[in-house]
Amino acid sequence: MHTADRFERGGAQTALWAGISFVVGYCLLLWALGGRLASIAHLPDQGAGWYFWVLPEQTVAGRVSAWGLYLTHQLFLFWLIWRAQHSGLRYTSGLHRINVVALVGNGAFALLHVLQTHLWYDGLAQDVNVFTSFGSVAVVLIWVLLMENNRRGLFFGAKAPIGKRIWAFARKYHGYYFAWAILYTFWFHPAEATSGHLVGFFYTLLLMLQGSLFFTRVHINKWWTLTQEVLVVAHGTIVALMQGQAGWTMFLFGFTAIFIVTQMHGLGWSRRTRLGVALARRSTRRWVGGDGRRSIEFR
Repeated sequence: MHTADRFERGGAQTALWAGISFVVGYCLLLWALGGRLASIAHLPDQGAGWYFWVLPEQTVAGRVSAWGLYLTHQLFLFWLIWRAQHSGLRYTSGLHRINVVALVGNGAFALLHVLQTHLWYDGLAQDVNVFTSFGSVAVVLIWVLLMENNRRGLFFGAKAPIGKRIWAFARKYHGYYFAWAILYTFWFHPAEATSGHLVGFFYTLLLMLQGSLFFTRVHINKWWTLTQEVLVVAHGTIVALMQGQAGWTMFLFGFTAIFIVTQMHGLGWSRRTRLGVALARRSTRRWVGGDGRRSIEFR
């Protein structure tokens, strides 16, 4: 497969918007079908580390379908990444054929996940701890900070002393880890329609869309990649609010601190603009209060 072997019509930008439309439609589908899962019985919440959305008793069909589809999806994406890296592809504004395969394949597996949930319900959560899902995505965010060190630095524009070999390793192999973390998280949860699940699936599917557009200029567009980094602020904060957690401010101000310290310094903003953003965050934090006592106003 060579660089000329790509679809010039439409291009990666069109695929991006079509993919975002699919993500929105997917979440609407989960919401529309959510009533069918209302009768599913769950065990009482047992505190920290407990994942509520599993069947009281695991079934063979649930385990085989969840793990079977996840592993098939995982191997599919690993193969695509390997094939793309060994095909001499270059970044282009068009779509390579392998991008089309990735987009269609990921979309098909996403729909199969809905079917699997409504037939057998359980995801990977029956067999693994909930913190493995959180942790896998957290490492993705840290890995991105590492890869972007040469462009925007880590501390107010200053670059961290990261060796070239480490940086090169992070760039070359990030696709494999990201693919694992995203798909593992995606198949960990059943395709439920609670507000927390909908927000999570929306974010996870956008990350999957990003992965499908490898070797296109959209994949490295700083505004699109930053959007996905910043969306974790909304994701973490909204989920915490919806679950009635007073610590929602930890997500809001913790992730916005990362934006101010690191992420905004790769956007070409003036010093005055960056200072204004930092002061706005500080003023908002004072008004809200570190313990989230004004959380009612945000609901």
